[in-house]
Amino acid sequence: MTPNLDEFKTLVAAIKADQQAQKDKEKRDAWTKFVSLSMICLAVLAAIATQRGAGYSSATMKQLNEATFNQAEASDQWAYFQAKGIKQSIYEQERDRLNALAAPEPKALAAVTGRITRYENEKKEITVEAKKLEAKRDGARVAAARAGDAAREMGLATTIFQIAIALGGVCLVVKKRWLWYVSTAAGALAAVQMFRVILLK
Repeated sequence: MTPNLDEFKTLVAAIKADQQAQKDKEKRDAWTKFVSLSMICLAVLAAIATQRGAGYSSATMKQLNEATFNQAEASDQWAYFQAKGIKQSIYEQERDRLNALAAPEPKALAAVTGRITRYENEKKEITVEAKKLEAKRDGARVAAARAGDAAREMGLATTIFQIAIALGGVCLVVKKRWLWYVSTAAGALAAVQMFRVILLK
């Protein structure tokens, strides 16, 4: 009976030692819970940065399309301007021909001069419209460049977030606390970059 009691005491002691070792391990590795939580936060921020970056990329494409459309419209206006100039030139030649006659017909000369004046006025209106379209084109190009810069800078933030998350994953595997600090620092740097882009763009 005594050997069984000794075996039982040994078993209880082994279980207690195992439980104590488990508690010590949990206490030693308690910081890894914070690593996991920080990785979740970094993943959420990385998702936000990715979404913002995609939005900036879409804005770039939209503005470039707008610039192309306005350029095409402005080109059409300048072609229209040229057509009016050709017609005006024809009427100016007709006016010169009529003035060269010994007795120009006043009605015909007035009609030709009226056409020349009309084409001159129409060319002014076309010029104003073409320049408005060119200004819109230039504005869209500037907006596209700004959005492109923001997309590129947000891409940098996303990349740094991914590196920070990877370092955190390695930290959990190898249980090296200094890797968590590096991961957290990289995540903070990425967050600063992300918020800088959001606030400045």
